[in-house]
Amino acid sequence: MTNPQQPYRDHAPVQPYGPPAPQVYVRYQPAPPRGLSIASMVLGIASIFFGFTFIVPITGLILGFVGFRKEPAGHGMAIAGIILNGLVLVGAIAIGLFLLLSFAGVLGTGLLYSGR
Repeated sequence: MTNPQQPYRDHAPVQPYGPPAPQVYVRYQPAPPRGLSIASMVLGIASIFFGFTFIVPITGLILGFVGFRKEPAGHGMAIAGIILNGLVLVGAIAIGLFLLLSFAGVLGTGLLYSGR
């Protein structure tokens, strides 16, 4: 019979801890490069507001093409940058030509009617 003061004394002693767990080494792969593609997409978004400078969309277009060729992980962002920068560049050129032709037309009609 067991003593009421020590009710678990009749049981076999139990090891407090099991064998140590094996160590697991996790190697993290570095993220694939996407810097050029991200820069192209950011410049594409920025060129919506600063497209009149022609520098921003041209730079973004170049970075988009380079990023598309060199960074397979960033293809989607590179394509987005190419499309945004290309559309802004074409739109800026179209607006520039429209303004140039309008200005030339106004000057042409003024010279035509002035008798010169």
